[in-house]
Order: sequence, then C-alpha cells, then structure tokens
Amino acid sequence: MKSTYEKLFEGNRKWVADTLQRDPTFFEKLSKGQTPPVLWIGCSDSRVPANEITGTLPGEIFVHRNIANMVIHTDMSMLSVLDYSVNILEVTDIVVCGHYGCGGIVAALDNKPLGIVENWLRHIKDVYRLHQRELDAIKDEELKANRLVELNVLEQVFDLTKTSIVQNAWRNKKKLSVHGLVYDVKNGILNEIGHSINNSSELPKYYLVDEI
Repeated sequence: MKSTYEKLFEGNRKWVADTLQRDPTFFEKLSKGQTPPVLWIGCSDSRVPANEITGTLPGEIFVHRNIANMVIHTDMSMLSVLDYSVNILEVTDIVVCGHYGCGGIVAALDNKPLGIVENWLRHIKDVYRLHQRELDAIKDEELKANRLVELNVLEQVFDLTKTSIVQNAWRNKKKLSVHGLVYDVKNGILNEIGHSINNSSELPKYYLVDEI
C-alpha cells in the first residue's frame, strides 16, 4: 500500500496531466514569470487553500500563510513577502483572510499550556483585550470564537495599513487596496468583513510615516 508521502507524487502527476490536457502551454507560460495582482495573507489551516477557494490558477495569487493569518510587525517573513509583493510584483490588492473554526483563535480563547505556540497566540489575545467588552458579552463559545475571527481580521487589516511598506505605496500614488475576508468552512463561502481601505486617510495621525 502506498504511503501518504508517495501519494503526493501520484497526485502531482495526475494534476500535471489534467492541466496539460486543458492547456498544453500552461507550464511554459507559467515558467516565464509571475505577475499576480493579489497578495493573500491567510491561515495555515489545510482547509483554506487560497487558489482552490477563489477558483484561481497558479500565478494569480501571491500567498503568505501563518497560524490565524496574523500581521505582526516583527515578523520578517511576513514583512519580506509584503515588501516583495508591493514593490516588486506591484500587487493592487492585499487580502487578509481568516476562517470560522480557526484552531489558533479557539486556542487563544483558552488557557491550556501549548508550548512555543503560546507566544504566537499572545497576539490574538491582544485582539481579545481590545474588544473584551463585546466578546465577554457573547456566552455561546462558537459564536464568540466566530466573532473573534472577524475582529482579528479587522485588526490585521489595520496592522497592514500601519506598515511603512503600505504607507509608502500610497504616498507614491500606487493603486493598492487592503481587504478583510472570512471563509466559512461549513459552506465554502467567502464573506467580506468591514470595508476596503484604499489610502492612509483612515489612520490616526500617530501611525502615519512622515515623508523623508
């Protein structure tokens, strides 16, 4: 019996064959470079693959994923992806996508010892602290977790707009919008949370980066 690892290669060969049947030049065109218009910052959860749930092809979305789709200003991996996508690939849209049933969100609502991941979850707990009055009023645990998913997306969108990378793009008149989405694993539907942010006018002045 084939192992799970061996089945990955089997699936790859089938995907290649199916793709070439639809478009014999697909990989030839893909190998010439990428110009994705969208940066997707999503959760590492295996049930939320960006291309599949948006019906897009390889090369159409630039993706960064971590536990609970966090935008942390000391995370050099996220910042490097953001800088590359905005300044080199020149994406026009950045999406932060959370999802209901997120394990990171659920874990942040608890106090069980989880080892090193607890350091990451502290950032989610910070979101809870900012919205504690609203969240404490929700008695149903699933509804509370769902609302924290939504609030977390909104805070990560806000955190993106605070970065010098995004602000410099706006200052240089680049077309760039930041969006918040939540994916419902139970029905497969993407839902927009809040509204898109297209410039720095909504930021408090103490977050703005002055021009050099």
